[in-house]
Amino acid sequence: MKIHYSLKDFDANKPVVTIGTFDGVHLGHQTVIKRLKEIAQKHDGETVIFTFHTHPRLVTSPNETNLRLLTTLEEKIRLFELYGIDHLVVYPFSKEFANLTYSEFVERILVNEMKTHCLVVGYDHKFGKNREGGFDYLQKCALQFNFEIEKLDALIVEEESVSSTKIRQALQTGDIKRANHYLGYNFTLHGTVVDGKRLGRKLGFPTANIEASDKHKIIPGYGVYAVKVYINFKVYKGMLNIGSRPTFNNNADNRSIEVNIFDFDGNIYGHEVSLQFIAKIREEQKFDGIEMLVTQLQKDKITAQRLLSD
Repeated sequence: MKIHYSLKDFDANKPVVTIGTFDGVHLGHQTVIKRLKEIAQKHDGETVIFTFHTHPRLVTSPNETNLRLLTTLEEKIRLFELYGIDHLVVYPFSKEFANLTYSEFVERILVNEMKTHCLVVGYDHKFGKNREGGFDYLQKCALQFNFEIEKLDALIVEEESVSSTKIRQALQTGDIKRANHYLGYNFTLHGTVVDGKRLGRKLGFPTANIEASDKHKIIPGYGVYAVKVYINFKVYKGMLNIGSRPTFNNNADNRSIEVNIFDFDGNIYGHEVSLQFIAKIREEQKFDGIEMLVTQLQKDKITAQRLLSD
């Protein structure tokens, strides 16, 4: 896959293009990609994903504080490559770009710079200043500039259309199985192991404290989870707590991400790790004493081992 951070040297044979942020690269996006590849094969052309960096909301709403992404740019690049895309355009999203009308975008970028052969859009596609570029308008542009256009319907999973919003909602409530089902892969969080209070070691359950690598990456809701932990290209099983350590923290206002890695006793402070979420075990709760907490952690480990062996 060729990655283009500008269109200066962009060159593709009969480009079959689709446009979007593709947050999550979920099952709905994968359907678009599959169709993109089918059309490209039919026309002896090449597939092109046109996406943006930074996220448009950070430009159009500079005071944005609630942006939570399913995938970072690096994660999206890996997924697009995995799904066999020929070209990825990561276009710099700026205020100037945001002010382009759809007709300007189509003529200047899709037609003149990219030489688009066919444009594939989702069922709810809107683009351009004031989101004026709907499908009907695009059809007129296609006739005017001599390119083909195809609209895809929403992918239905269990009678619900897949969307990044629904996946985010599932993650925020800890419904990992639904989120992973909609994503088509296991939700993953990347981070660095940082020094912590080392309370877990005193309980017989040493934990690695994780600081997420991207401040805009969504973090699942409070609770205890079964996870796979990737360290230096090796995979381990573990259980992870996201929460405020209510048994030890009277204020209960500082979120922590702590993972107990099974059958592992290495020093990984400062190391980067990847956490694949498999299932939620239970809600976070406060215990009346250390003994009750340790008893529950022992049960959690058994549950996590079972979930991770399925």
